[in-house]
Amino acid sequence: MSTPNYDGRKFRVVANTENGDSGPGTVFNYRQSGDTVWATYQGGEVALGTLLARALPGGRLSMRYQHLNLRSEFCCGICESELEVLPDGRYRLNERWQWTEPLNTSGHSVLEEIR
Repeated sequence: MSTPNYDGRKFRVVANTENGDSGPGTVFNYRQSGDTVWATYQGGEVALGTLLARALPGGRLSMRYQHLNLRSEFCCGICESELEVLPDGRYRLNERWQWTEPLNTSGHSVLEEIR
C-alpha cells in the first residue's frame, strides 16, 4: 500500500455502538498536512465537531475529538482508527473510541469514504 493520505476525503458513519453520538447522518471532512490530520464533522446527533489526529504507519490514526451534540452537551474523547482500503479504493476506518467527557464509556464505529 502506498502511504495513505486523508486530505480532502469525506466519510460517513456506517456502524456505531449505541452510546455514540455519530450515525449515518454524520459526515466527516478530513484534511492532512504531513503526519497531522484534522477534520470537522456534523450531522445526525452532532451539531458540530472537530478532531485532531496523528497519522501513524499503515494509515492508523491516533486522535482526540470534541463536539457539541443536539442536546447542547460538550462531548470529548480519544480514538484509535485502523485503515482498511476497500476493493474500489475507498477508505474504511475501523475505530475504537473512549468518551472522556461527559461519560466514561467506550465503543467502536466504522466510517466509509463517500465520493
